[in-house]
Amino acid sequence: MRISLIRLVLAAVLLLAPEVFAAGGGAPKEMAYPEQNQTATFPIPLSEYERPEGASLMETLSLRVAKDPFNLAATIIFILAICHTFAAGFFMKLAHKAEHEHEERIRKLGLTKDQLDYEDAEEPVSFKATAYHFLGEIEAIFGIWIFALAAAATYFHGWSDFKDYVAHDRNFTEPMFVVIIMAIAASRPVLKVSELAMSQAAKIGDGSPAAWWFSVLTIAPILGSFITEPAAMTIGAMLLGKKFYSRKPSLKLAYATLGLLFVNVSVGGTLTHFAAPPVLMVAGKWNWDMWFMMSHFGYKAVVGLVLANVLFYFYFKKELTRINDAADGKEDGVMHALAWKDREDKVPVFIILIHLLFLAWTVYTAHEPVLFVGGFLFFLAFVMATKHHQNAISMKSPLLVGFFLAGLIVHGGCQGWWIEPIILALPGGILMFGSTVLTAFNDNAAITYLASQVDGLEAAKKYAVVAGAVTGGGLTVIANAPNPAGQSLLNRYFPGGISPAKLALGALVPTVILYICFNILPHPAMEDMPAPDPVEAPAHPMAPDATEAGTEENLPE
Repeated sequence: MRISLIRLVLAAVLLLAPEVFAAGGGAPKEMAYPEQNQTATFPIPLSEYERPEGASLMETLSLRVAKDPFNLAATIIFILAICHTFAAGFFMKLAHKAEHEHEERIRKLGLTKDQLDYEDAEEPVSFKATAYHFLGEIEAIFGIWIFALAAAATYFHGWSDFKDYVAHDRNFTEPMFVVIIMAIAASRPVLKVSELAMSQAAKIGDGSPAAWWFSVLTIAPILGSFITEPAAMTIGAMLLGKKFYSRKPSLKLAYATLGLLFVNVSVGGTLTHFAAPPVLMVAGKWNWDMWFMMSHFGYKAVVGLVLANVLFYFYFKKELTRINDAADGKEDGVMHALAWKDREDKVPVFIILIHLLFLAWTVYTAHEPVLFVGGFLFFLAFVMATKHHQNAISMKSPLLVGFFLAGLIVHGGCQGWWIEPIILALPGGILMFGSTVLTAFNDNAAITYLASQVDGLEAAKKYAVVAGAVTGGGLTVIANAPNPAGQSLLNRYFPGGISPAKLALGALVPTVILYICFNILPHPAMEDMPAPDPVEAPAHPMAPDATEAGTEENLPE
């Protein structure tokens, strides 16, 4: 496996850029809101808004728009970006059409590789086709719409404020972490040991595609509570691609499986207090430890995802049986030439252990970019030194996913003005439903983070917000941070790319099942627990790194 020095340096620069800009891009100007550790004049901190007694939700939102019209502009741009994700398939079709027309044109001009006299000839590239393809990449969409957000912010507040907002007031640690955890989790040794673990469960069904389907959809999400959800999504998506999607299931089963995977991973990280982003945002501030998560969320998530898997298994049993039979038929007496990346030879135990150590180091240092980026560079060096046991470490999908999350962080940081009053306005009985719906249109970690900033939120409402956030985390690609990883890895198995509407339909039934489980299964009585020391509360990726200074004065209110 060859990894050029230029590519390594470029990857390192891309990974480090946000932190370099934030830390060393010159001294920021005087802070606009020192109490919130915020440099830019937008978004206005939630504590700065007037809260008229008896005002309706619409009156509250109107007052906030009047105080800063940029609020409305930022939200309109965010909605347009979401609409763009639903139109991604249309741009992909335009890209394929333009590519076909371009191929015909260069063939007639004698400019194809076969027609040129150079061994390493490069064919002319269609700029139009490439542009359409870029517009159709879901992972690129929120980054594209940052141009519109920058224009609006410059108009209402000035370029200096937008620069400070991105460079000083946003925390890009989570996208950087996801890029690296995806790359390590997708490495051949990690996949081999994960495949070995899940094969033990698959043996119950004689190792058939259906048995692998059930095993991966059950075990990988629960594994996310310990190795983090992005790593679990990467492993689950890659194994499903190899063991299930490669068998060409019907489109209906393909989307149902994708919906199951997204929902299961979203709730599967709730057995602990450190693996799921929406839980991580509140666990420190609300003093939720592992026992609390296990007794209030974890066991319900396991029950719900197993019920959903069983229901889907019996509903699609006929097709799963057909896939099994087709797989058996292909393997009867027929020799298939394997690609190098699909070879079945064993990976030495010491290489597997070192990869797992790199994975553990990345998880352990998840809040310290300097440490996990440095560890990743050592990981790449180890991969090069053992390349005969490795597959190529592809950075395309991880970097695209990181770009997606970074764009969502920039846009999402301007949406608190309308999310927070909605959370406060909803009665306790329907707050979980509201949180589930809101999550589909914004990152679920943003929902729980904003809830954690609301003073006096009672214990039942805290539970409702988090339960709704994790339940709705599979409805859209933007609903949960690991979803773009799954979308990027499995997109090629869906003709024309993954449809957001069909994904939502595929995730609807498991979402309803988990919603019911979180509502009806019992848990110990909840009480408002005293918050721990503020330095233990994690910083939200859409907010300044409030814990960096380690003092209560620097924490966002």
